[in-house]
Amino acid sequence: MFPEYRDLITQLKTTDAHFVHLFDKHNELDQRIKNMEAHIVPATHEEIEVLKKEKLMLKDQLYTLLRKASVAA
Repeated sequence: MFPEYRDLITQLKTTDAHFVHLFDKHNELDQRIKNMEAHIVPATHEEIEVLKKEKLMLKDQLYTLLRKASVAA
Protein backbone atom coordinates (compact mmCIF):
# COMPACT_ATOMS: atom_id res chain seq x y z
CA MET A 1 0.00 0.00 0.00
CA PHE A 2 1.42 3.37 -1.11
CA PRO A 3 4.90 2.25 -2.18
CA GLU A 4 5.80 5.84 -3.03
CA TYR A 5 5.43 6.68 0.68
CA ARG A 6 7.35 3.68 2.06
CA ASP A 7 9.94 5.76 3.95
CA LEU A 8 7.32 8.16 5.29
CA ILE A 9 5.15 5.25 6.45
CA THR A 10 8.12 3.82 8.34
CA GLN A 11 8.71 7.20 9.96
CA LEU A 12 5.06 7.77 10.90
CA LYS A 13 4.78 4.28 12.37
CA THR A 14 7.40 5.33 14.93
CA THR A 15 6.13 8.86 15.62
CA ASP A 16 2.35 9.00 15.12
CA ALA A 17 0.12 6.81 17.30
CA HIS A 18 -3.01 7.73 15.32
CA PHE A 19 -1.35 6.69 12.07
CA VAL A 20 -0.26 3.39 13.64
CA HIS A 21 -3.81 2.72 14.84
CA LEU A 22 -5.28 3.34 11.37
CA PHE A 23 -2.52 1.36 9.66
CA ASP A 24 -2.97 -1.64 11.96
CA LYS A 25 -6.77 -1.53 11.64
CA HIS A 26 -6.45 -1.44 7.83
CA ASN A 27 -4.14 -4.47 7.83
CA GLU A 28 -6.43 -6.35 10.23
CA LEU A 29 -9.43 -5.73 7.97
CA ASP A 30 -7.42 -6.77 4.93
CA GLN A 31 -6.60 -10.11 6.55
CA ARG A 32 -10.18 -10.65 7.71
CA ILE A 33 -11.47 -9.99 4.19
CA LYS A 34 -8.93 -12.39 2.67
CA ASN A 35 -9.94 -15.09 5.16
CA MET A 36 -13.61 -14.56 4.38
CA GLU A 37 -13.06 -14.63 0.63
CA ALA A 38 -11.01 -17.82 0.97
CA HIS A 39 -13.86 -19.35 3.00
CA ILE A 40 -11.58 -19.80 6.00
CA VAL A 41 -14.01 -17.66 7.99
CA PRO A 42 -17.72 -17.85 7.15
CA ALA A 43 -19.26 -14.62 5.89
CA THR A 44 -21.95 -13.35 3.58
CA HIS A 45 -21.20 -11.29 0.50
CA GLU A 46 -22.79 -8.30 2.25
CA GLU A 47 -20.55 -8.66 5.31
CA ILE A 48 -17.47 -8.72 3.09
CA GLU A 49 -18.65 -5.63 1.21
CA VAL A 50 -19.16 -3.71 4.46
CA LEU A 51 -15.64 -4.56 5.57
CA LYS A 52 -14.22 -3.57 2.18
CA LYS A 53 -15.89 -0.16 2.45
CA GLU A 54 -14.51 0.30 5.97
CA LYS A 55 -11.05 -0.69 4.74
CA LEU A 56 -11.29 1.81 1.89
CA MET A 57 -12.26 4.60 4.30
CA LEU A 58 -9.21 3.76 6.41
CA LYS A 59 -7.02 3.80 3.31
CA ASP A 60 -8.36 7.26 2.42
CA GLN A 61 -7.58 8.50 5.93
CA LEU A 62 -4.08 7.05 5.76
CA TYR A 63 -3.49 8.69 2.39
CA THR A 64 -4.64 12.04 3.76
CA LEU A 65 -2.20 11.75 6.67
CA LEU A 66 0.61 10.76 4.31
CA ARG A 67 -0.08 13.71 2.01
CA LYS A 68 -0.10 16.15 4.95
CA ALA A 69 3.12 14.69 6.35
CA SER A 70 4.86 14.80 2.98
CA VAL A 71 3.97 18.47 2.52
CA ALA A 72 5.18 19.28 6.04
CA ALA A 73 8.49 17.49 5.47
